[in-house]
Amino acid sequence: MGLKIQLSKAFVLCLLFLFGFGVMAVLVSKQTIVKFDSTIIGFVQGFETPILTTIMKFFSFIGGMIPVLVLSVLVLVLLYTVLKHRSELILFIAVITGANILFVTLKLFFHRARPDLHRLAEASNYSFPSGHATMAFALYGSIMYLVWRHISTRLGRVIVIIISSLMISTIGISRVYLGVHYPSDIIAGYFISGFWLFFSILIFQRYKKKRKKDK
Repeated sequence: MGLKIQLSKAFVLCLLFLFGFGVMAVLVSKQTIVKFDSTIIGFVQGFETPILTTIMKFFSFIGGMIPVLVLSVLVLVLLYTVLKHRSELILFIAVITGANILFVTLKLFFHRARPDLHRLAEASNYSFPSGHATMAFALYGSIMYLVWRHISTRLGRVIVIIISSLMISTIGISRVYLGVHYPSDIIAGYFISGFWLFFSILIFQRYKKKRKKDK
């Protein structure tokens, strides 16, 4: 019964995140979210200080391709050599690879130019959805799920949720603060990554259920 509830939750979350991305895509395509974006950008950049800029650049770097790749490899090594969880290793690879393919493909489809208001950093290619936000949600979301499965204490699970949530949100905010993404890019990145994460978890749980029945 517990597994059925988990499958139902994963399915519902998968649909909700996909719906959320669809709404953001329509709003961006119709350019009806411009005021929202400019208001949030103005608010976030209103906190600009030299120290905060350094901090935001650090988190932006952490969410970049090389740090994400390094951390992903470390997680894979941990899953393969220490925990011996081969099926979870496949889930992690699927989430990270799929999220990367999704945001690259969607950027090429929507062709949204980056904001050009107050740049504190440089960035190339298109803006929607945010690759940093997509990969942060995929990476730390999957780590949170995998670690959650092996932590039995309430305190341990709460700590994992807090750390993962802080990393995801701070990386997203850093991109808005630095002026290289619209807030709607970040939100859309979270939505499409959430969809893919929960879709992957749904397939993973169904696989585990089937394997358990076959034993």
